[in-house]
Amino acid sequence: MKRTNIKGTRINGEVQKELSRIISREIKDPRIHPMTSVTQVMVTQDLKECKAYISVLGDEKAQTDTLEGLRSATGYIRRELAHSINLRNTPEITFIMDQSIEYAINMSKKIDDVISKQKDSEKPEE
Repeated sequence: MKRTNIKGTRINGEVQKELSRIISREIKDPRIHPMTSVTQVMVTQDLKECKAYISVLGDEKAQTDTLEGLRSATGYIRRELAHSINLRNTPEITFIMDQSIEYAINMSKKIDDVISKQKDSEKPEE
């Protein structure tokens, strides 16, 4: 079992904050949807690699376009990250689409539908 590392947690949080700032304010690529958020960042202990989980509030095309735009701007993002965070190594960034928010919204809608159908069936007929 992997133990939690305070330093690693702090680095992950700082990289996540800076990636969010860079994506929302610095990048001018029209493919990147304005409602893009960084949901989680996992930096390896040697600071060589980083997985950034991205969530896009939009349709399938917006998600694929955003992921493509971020992958093409990886060099710029990495350079800006190196300027803003003082780390021994600047990690290689891999962007991964995070579907968890979309999944949670869909499940919430399904639960609401079931509850409303249940309430409709319990109403007494007049």
